[in-house]
Amino acid sequence: MSVKISCEYLGDLRVRAQHGPSGNALLTDAPVDNHGKGEAFSPSDLAATAVGTCILTILGIQAKSLGADFRGARVAVEKHMTTVPPRRIARLDLRISMPAGIAEDLRPRLMRAAEACPVKQSLHPDIVIAMDWSWGA
Repeated sequence: MSVKISCEYLGDLRVRAQHGPSGNALLTDAPVDNHGKGEAFSPSDLAATAVGTCILTILGIQAKSLGADFRGARVAVEKHMTTVPPRRIARLDLRISMPAGIAEDLRPRLMRAAEACPVKQSLHPDIVIAMDWSWGA
């Protein structure tokens, strides 16, 4: 399956991306520490966001298969960039907060599912991705 996304440079380091199937659009901006205004997600912010949203989506799929409701689950992502060239994402710290009532015997299954997130698996192996889980938050 393929998905088309159209990107247009708007000037002043701003880009509009439009999702072909839905027509939804978003803007990106270069971060302040890389010549931008930081008024929107940067492209590397979107990569970090994609990991968090992918994990929640995978957990949602697991919830469906278990007949469970994981509404309220949250992922907070902290992105760290390299301090020396080449400029790239060095580390993503993820704080995964799961709702109360998830049986302890299901937790390893959910953690494995999160590790298998397709976005996480698509990132360069040099990027450190640390997951810290909180159960019953």
